Amino acid sequence: MTPVPDYRSFSDEFMKQERLGELLVREKLISPQQLKKAVDRSRTEGSRLGYEITKMGFVDETDLTKFLSKHYGVPSINLTDVTVPEAIVAQIPREVAERHQCVPVNRSGATLVVAMADPSNIYAIDDLKFMTGYNIEVVVASESAIAETIGKLYGASEQLDYDYDAILGDLDLDDIDFVEEDDGGDVNDLARASEDAPVIRLVNLILVDAIKRGTSDIHIEPYEKSFRVRFRVDGVLEEVMRPPMKLRNAIISRVKIMANLDIAERRLPQDGRIKLRMGRNREMDFRVSSLPTLFGEKIVLRLLDKSNLQLDMTKLGFDQKPLEDFKGQIHRPYGMCLVTGPTGSGKTTTLYSALAELNQVTENISTAEDPVEFNLAGINQCQMHESIGLNFAAALRSFLRQDPDIIMVGEIRDFETAEISIKAALTGHMVLSTLHTNDAPSTVSRLLNMGVEPFLVTAALNLILAQRLARRICSECKEQTEVARQTLIDLQVPEDWLDRPTYKGSGCQRCGSSGYKGRVALYEVMVANEELKDYILQGYSTAELKAEAIRLGMDTLRMAGIKKLFEGMTTPEEIVRNTAPD
Repeated sequence: MTPVPDYRSFSDEFMKQERLGELLVREKLISPQQLKKAVDRSRTEGSRLGYEITKMGFVDETDLTKFLSKHYGVPSINLTDVTVPEAIVAQIPREVAERHQCVPVNRSGATLVVAMADPSNIYAIDDLKFMTGYNIEVVVASESAIAETIGKLYGASEQLDYDYDAILGDLDLDDIDFVEEDDGGDVNDLARASEDAPVIRLVNLILVDAIKRGTSDIHIEPYEKSFRVRFRVDGVLEEVMRPPMKLRNAIISRVKIMANLDIAERRLPQDGRIKLRMGRNREMDFRVSSLPTLFGEKIVLRLLDKSNLQLDMTKLGFDQKPLEDFKGQIHRPYGMCLVTGPTGSGKTTTLYSALAELNQVTENISTAEDPVEFNLAGINQCQMHESIGLNFAAALRSFLRQDPDIIMVGEIRDFETAEISIKAALTGHMVLSTLHTNDAPSTVSRLLNMGVEPFLVTAALNLILAQRLARRICSECKEQTEVARQTLIDLQVPEDWLDRPTYKGSGCQRCGSSGYKGRVALYEVMVANEELKDYILQGYSTAELKAEAIRLGMDTLRMAGIKKLFEGMTTPEEIVRNTAPD
């Protein structure tokens, strides 16, 4: 998030500082004459009053810190004794830390502990809360200790993050005239800037850093007065760096060149792919998407690591009964199995796992994908190209003339694709596909809203699976914890489960002090048995369909999350973040 501008007037700031001075006089830590001298110096130099009081020797820094701690009722901290993990440092950019005279110290759940020289600065606290997305807990430290710690922490952080400053130091920015997005620009100049050695190294290091952190997506985002890079790790975005604004177009163009995109086209979205070789045996693919925004092109790279692709269904996170239901339905000779969920919920991994289970030399398997994320041996994968008329419907028609046994459709987006898929399922083929819906029962309503007749839905449908990905508790720092009874009741935990133990991650170096490492899947498997098909034919609502499915033994996403909670895999916060109440 872009930091919120500090809208305080200078007069308000000086009034607040003078109130601090009056408190120090009242406590007889300084005299009125000393206060006047410090205020005059503060106004002349444009510095903080507390800084001038300690600099002029009127009050020792330690005594001032103790006074602020006592007066505002917040703990004080000795920063020389604190070791801050790199992931915590990354929560607050250096320029923000310097502007507000603060440093991040620790993180616990949704709370970020921040050391500040002025614990009464509610504007800074609100800014940090807005920018980081965490609740801010303040501790007080001396101004000089904070300044020293900023230099130490951010220096170390940049060195650990492949020393971005050293790379940028090779650039003479004054000698490069970068093109603004509104002047048309010289493509040749932009291409030359993007091929500059430090720019190439910086982009390469961003990609390598993302791989080492286990990132799923890289966001390169231009704004009016800032330019930032964020990584999505275990489903949560975090800011990792803010390159100089003058490098904005060069970095974006470099990524577009690597992905074979048109760098002259900055008005329309584009999609491409980058292949990166890591050593001899590992290749990493990046799916690249560019989107024109108000202040330039935003680039998002999706990391596709085949070495981490989990194709063993028993290790995906299925409970025993849902796994048996899913396997039983995909092994039927014909019908339709649908996987639903939002972008990034692991639908593709589940489908690929099903295909790996079904992939036999006796089966002809064809897939229509947009895009093809991973290459699977023994499966005929077809990449969609809308610009030349090759869409899901066209591919499906062609598949039916290719003697198929099993068909996988990347996504059912419209009536035409849905109609052909259902007809394929009704004519002796197993069809696997995805839909974007909130849960399994609402998928039926989505198909009906597309225009598919209810009798066709019931005739073709075998199973609907909805899924989410919740962050997994770090195994290195996992510990038992107490959760408020009311919190568990609000989660709809069964009464006889309320006394079972729960766990959390205390935070360690392996998980970057977040308490989470990796993700676990939550599954809701609805088998289309005869009772449910009768409900569909009779036009029952989604809520009534869901209630009947639960009565017949379906575990909802919330129920699946509760099971994972008491298995010690995740936390109440993750269940609330990923599932809706039943």
